[in-house]
Amino acid sequence: MKRQPTLFIPHGGGPCFFMDWDPPDTWARHRGFLEGLMASLPERPRALVVISAHWEMPQFTVQRNPSPPLLFDYYGFPPQTYALTWPAPGDPKLADEVARRLEAAGLDCGFDERRGFDHGVFVPLKVAVADAAIPCVQLSLRADLDPAAHLAAGRALEPLRDAGVLLIGSGNSFHNMQVLMRGMHGRSAGTEGLDFDAWLAEAATHPDPLERDRRLSAWERAPGGRHAAPREEHLVPLHVVAGAAGADRGAKIFEDRVMGAVESAFRFG
Repeated sequence: MKRQPTLFIPHGGGPCFFMDWDPPDTWARHRGFLEGLMASLPERPRALVVISAHWEMPQFTVQRNPSPPLLFDYYGFPPQTYALTWPAPGDPKLADEVARRLEAAGLDCGFDERRGFDHGVFVPLKVAVADAAIPCVQLSLRADLDPAAHLAAGRALEPLRDAGVLLIGSGNSFHNMQVLMRGMHGRSAGTEGLDFDAWLAEAATHPDPLERDRRLSAWERAPGGRHAAPREEHLVPLHVVAGAAGADRGAKIFEDRVMGAVESAFRFG
């Protein structure tokens, strides 16, 4: 079984890929990127572990539901977006292994036997894995959003990559909602989002993994950091997959300008 990379993907805005927009191609590039994601891998993963911006718990918590439903945790969207399906199976055995590895690294970890997939999981993966045939386990963020702890969680999970497990961080590299709402009405997000995107690309792709971790841990001091991420829950999934990168160098694999802002995706390995 070939070693899988780790990925950080922007998951868009709400159920953005399944509704009408003006102009109609607003999310076309982003959809195309997700549609090609599985073909870009060394082989089809045997399972997915997804860290979504939309699940925070006091301690790291692993979804242990064999048949997760969908959590329509967005509001005010068209009726068809509440009838979406993505019936990927869970994987309780993989959930157990995730928990064991986190505990062995000194990170407390719990289970949730009932939780379904939130939209940070099913919205992008309904595009990327349309047949919903790959088992998927969701891992929460830790509610303190501490960068070092999330890098450490990723380091603990790195060996899963050699067992055919694809680790995906699902968030957004820019998530200032006030700016994004202005962008919906054609007003610019300004230059700070671009400044942070440039800094983030340099940090995430640094060839020295120790320096990469140091820079990502200090993201708050980056140019435009708090402008791009007034609250960092959409950024911290990147820390988990960067931690799981080991010595593999990061690469920026996608950039899109949408709703007046820039969003980027990264791959390690």
